[in-house]
Amino acid sequence: QVQLVESGGGFVQIGDSLRLSCEVSGEALMSSGWGWFRQAPGKGRVFVAVIGLVSGRTIYGDSVKGRFTISRDAAKNTVYLQMNNLNPEDTAVYYCAASRDRVSSNAAWYDWWGQGTQVTVSS
Repeated sequence: QVQLVESGGGFVQIGDSLRLSCEVSGEALMSSGWGWFRQAPGKGRVFVAVIGLVSGRTIYGDSVKGRFTISRDAAKNTVYLQMNNLNPEDTAVYYCAASRDRVSSNAAWYDWWGQGTQVTVSS
């Protein structure tokens, strides 16, 4: 059974940092890419970052470049999202996702999704 379990969300102040974790199990361990998306209230799901499991290649959304870093620990089957210099526009539910075939910013390529973790940045 495939599972993606996020953790690490919370309530922070402007300029603070958070690290999200996503533990992956099952078939998703054989994915090409593990990524993060986010969804703010009343808005659609937006790409944040992805990392290739073989190549280590990373892609970032424009709004997080230079502030967020995606990484993975193969031994722990875990993907991380280090978020620095947070601002209220980063407030959203953050979802971990796995793509069987692509390292992509397109949500349509993702086959498995976690349940999400809330990040709230207060001004």
